[in-house]
Amino acid sequence: MSKLEQLKTLLQSKNLWAKKRLGQNFLIDKKALDTIVSAADLQKTDNVIEVGPGTGFLTEKLVQLAGHVTSVELDKDMVEILEEQFKFTENLEVVNEDILDYNLTDRRRGSASAPSGEVSNFKVVANIPYYITSPLLKHFLKSDNRPTLMVVLVQKEVAEKICGITGKSLITIETQLFGKPEIVDIVPSKSFYPPPKVDSAILKIEVFDKPLIPADQLKDFLRIVKFGFSQKRKKLSNSLGAGLHIEPAEVRELLKSAGIKDDVRAEDLKIGDWEKLMKVLSKYQLIS
Repeated sequence: MSKLEQLKTLLQSKNLWAKKRLGQNFLIDKKALDTIVSAADLQKTDNVIEVGPGTGFLTEKLVQLAGHVTSVELDKDMVEILEEQFKFTENLEVVNEDILDYNLTDRRRGSASAPSGEVSNFKVVANIPYYITSPLLKHFLKSDNRPTLMVVLVQKEVAEKICGITGKSLITIETQLFGKPEIVDIVPSKSFYPPPKVDSAILKIEVFDKPLIPADQLKDFLRIVKFGFSQKRKKLSNSLGAGLHIEPAEVRELLKSAGIKDDVRAEDLKIGDWEKLMKVLSKYQLIS
């Protein structure tokens, strides 16, 4: 029986269906599932957080390879299916919770390898709903307890933006501050049930031990970047000027002081450029 047949049979037996409001598109492609797991390079010493496990096709593979898996699922119907499917699986914890509310600072629950009282390292491996991609990445990458690796299935266009392939945006900078992203493979829409309107991509993020910007400067740094991208089609002097409440001409002078061309747009800058600009703005007390 194919994954699609298995899924339809299971959902019909429970009188359930994919919930559009939760962004449920179940991954039914065996090759894509295997590629996700392979990219995560799981070991028996690994702890994994899975987001939105659905009926558990990916979960089944994760529990075979990792030391412990915590599957966080918002849909209570899916939680009941998972608890029934994996009731004899000792290294799986199913949590009925919104992942954006899930406390990452204490990973002692179900830890495969951490001594009692210590927070353990973990990886994130998941097919996530498109609509929470940006907040989910922020939730994990900005946490005091970040994962060591993330392998997530996201919308192809968003993955390309995160990697800077199709130009930069706010999510590009926010992600690359904390890790190195790369696209492992493209997953066509037909690999899901129901199929979404767009293709997806397996995105792998190798998370840095420390962000590229010192922790005590992150707030100001991200504030400046957010201002810069607030008016995408305008030059940085205009968008940053509006955010900081100063004239574009003054911003152009500040850009020159930072060694940056005065006619650039936000997407033209690298993280190092933003850092130089932040230092100049701090020097003239234009940011806190």
